[in-house]
Amino acid sequence: MRNPTSPNQTPSQHNSTIAISPFVGNRTRSRLPTHRIHPATNAQRENPLSNQLNQSWNRTVSGQSPYRSLANSPLVQKTNPSIITASLTTPHQKNTGTIPTNLNANPNSSLLASLSKGNVFGSTISSSLRKVSIQPNSNIPETNTKDENMSNEINKATTTTLTTNTTIVSPEIDLSELTSIERLRLWRHDALMQHMYRTAEYIGNKIYTITEDPNDAFWLAQVYYNNNEFIRAIDLLTKDNLESLNIICRYLMGLCLFKLQRYDDALDVVDELNPFSDSKQDSDPTIAPDGGIKVESSLCYLRGLIFAAQNNLKKAKTAFKEAVLVDVKNYEAFESLISKNLISPEEEWDLLLSLDFSTLGDNEEMIRYLYTLNVSKYIHQDVSKTAKQSLSDEYGLSNNIDILRYQIETLYSQCKFSECLEACEKALDGDEYNPTILPTYISCLYEQNGKNKLFLLSHNLAEKFPKSAITWFSVATYYMAIEDVPKARKYFSKASILDPSFSAAWLGFAHTYGLEGEHDQALSAYATAARFFPGIHVPNLFLGMEYMATNTLSLAEEYFTLAYDTCRYDPLLLNEMGVMYFKKNELEKSKRYLKKALEAVRNSSGTSTIVISIQMNLAHTYRKLGEYERAIKCFKLVLEEAGKDAEVYCALGFLYLKTKRLGKAIDYLHESLALKPSNTSAQELLLHALELNASIVLDENHPLVMNAELYSNNEDKLIQKKRGNISSTEAASMSKKMKMNGDMRRLSPDEDGDEEMDIE
Repeated sequence: MRNPTSPNQTPSQHNSTIAISPFVGNRTRSRLPTHRIHPATNAQRENPLSNQLNQSWNRTVSGQSPYRSLANSPLVQKTNPSIITASLTTPHQKNTGTIPTNLNANPNSSLLASLSKGNVFGSTISSSLRKVSIQPNSNIPETNTKDENMSNEINKATTTTLTTNTTIVSPEIDLSELTSIERLRLWRHDALMQHMYRTAEYIGNKIYTITEDPNDAFWLAQVYYNNNEFIRAIDLLTKDNLESLNIICRYLMGLCLFKLQRYDDALDVVDELNPFSDSKQDSDPTIAPDGGIKVESSLCYLRGLIFAAQNNLKKAKTAFKEAVLVDVKNYEAFESLISKNLISPEEEWDLLLSLDFSTLGDNEEMIRYLYTLNVSKYIHQDVSKTAKQSLSDEYGLSNNIDILRYQIETLYSQCKFSECLEACEKALDGDEYNPTILPTYISCLYEQNGKNKLFLLSHNLAEKFPKSAITWFSVATYYMAIEDVPKARKYFSKASILDPSFSAAWLGFAHTYGLEGEHDQALSAYATAARFFPGIHVPNLFLGMEYMATNTLSLAEEYFTLAYDTCRYDPLLLNEMGVMYFKKNELEKSKRYLKKALEAVRNSSGTSTIVISIQMNLAHTYRKLGEYERAIKCFKLVLEEAGKDAEVYCALGFLYLKTKRLGKAIDYLHESLALKPSNTSAQELLLHALELNASIVLDENHPLVMNAELYSNNEDKLIQKKRGNISSTEAASMSKKMKMNGDMRRLSPDEDGDEEMDIE
């Protein structure tokens, strides 16, 4: 027979663990109150001091809501009201600077009240985190004292915390008003918060023996779970069929079985399908959310983890989606869908639009913006930029790690590796080993050839986190950077074993085979990655590239199409499809995909490296199609982006040769050979261009012909002039010769000879 003093209330699937916390009042009711606190009373809920002053330190809380503070709890610390008001306001909320005083006590309610609507252990810092001195009994104000006098009295008794700059008010707490069980429960919870599991177990065991309350069994099992004693927790929860009587006990038991890798048993506990999927919370007006995460959502998330561990990814995706649809506060379910690559970019955005953020009250807009930054960066980039800007300007989150991660992932998707590396280092300055930033940082170091930084990072990670998949991913990337492929493959494999959902490790493992030209092993590894990560297009992209490398174009087209169905906006994929159709001589398709790739990379402000590759491929496609002028234009754009390039000069020389502009063709081919003398293609094209230039027949109006005629006329005139001079010289010589013949006897032979020599 159960102790009649035990609350023994079983929460429903709509509740969270807040419903069975020792800080929650109204435990005698079957359901939580239906009254919802108006957003205007947020400051009242978050200000425990104001509530205590108005309740005159008695054993009552408001019957309208269970979310009231309790001065008697050892976890409650009273802070200065002015400090509370200043610290709890956000940039988009007005700071009223006043303390609400309209919370009236209800003598019919139970003793304990929740410290916070959204937190099991309350909104204020626990006693385990602050050092506070307790004031004597005489400082408690009388119940009939005015609020103002009580406030003044309490503000006089203050101490300063050793860990924060806030001022702590420490009136005496009358624990005599608590029942013995309530005090034991608070003792157990404080020990649990301080990670004193032996103390929590010792007290929790006594509580459960006295009360036999399933909720107390849950908290004792929670102690076992936190101490990694999963089998003891299971034994406790199976006693008296607690897992069937209490839904929260069922959830914890399933979690313990999951930790023990008893996946089939865990699935039997939580069921393969959500048993509450047909029930609607709105159909019962007496049910109101308690501010925590619904147990139904947690069960769906656990179900998804079990399916994922069994490699049943289709059912895992369904369970994760159901979990976040049941309760948008279940961020882990939402993150699992994204990080495990279970849904495509378009499915991510569809899911985001289907989530109900209205239950979050004043936080609706902020959480929606934060979730927006998690989804794919390939589409709806304007929406993501607006969300990022609003979070930075209106909510003061510009330096928050999730905002920085969004910037990093955006830069990486645009292949801006240098800028991405700087952003990663900025983010890691505040959180050196953040697991959401490190994989991208490691990839950027590889792209930027940062071998020294990779070595130091890998060494530090191996020393501090030897069981982390990211550690061995970093080590493998370092070995790949220094071209030690076998060791890189070894550590990529180790990383994938430690975390089978780590897609980067699987892809790196497959890359090692591709680098060594082992196409069969690479295809097998990429196919495994494609099966494990159906929401990401990259494995199918690499499968297509491997088949294209072996000239198996039909299979390459098949895998490129699968990748295209998953993500239609990746410029790298579109470029590869253009190249594949170019090789298949389907030039119109090639041109269409390459133009899409160029448009996509320009819309995303991609790097010049990507633009250059796409422009080159598009130029060659235009060349094959006979659209020489467009091809020339593309090649010249490449020269503007990349500078001097022997291959581009050679291609331009060929195009000018095709368009019969031999002069420009010869000039560009000379430029190509000047940069790369061993370019045999340029040598052959230049020889052909020179032969054509030598054999070409010029018309009479060609400048070369006209210049040749002018030169010929000038030469004729010069010859005629020379001939005229020679004729007159010959006549004078003849007359002189005749005269010399008449006087021959008087001339010596030598003189005769000299004259003949002169004449000659």
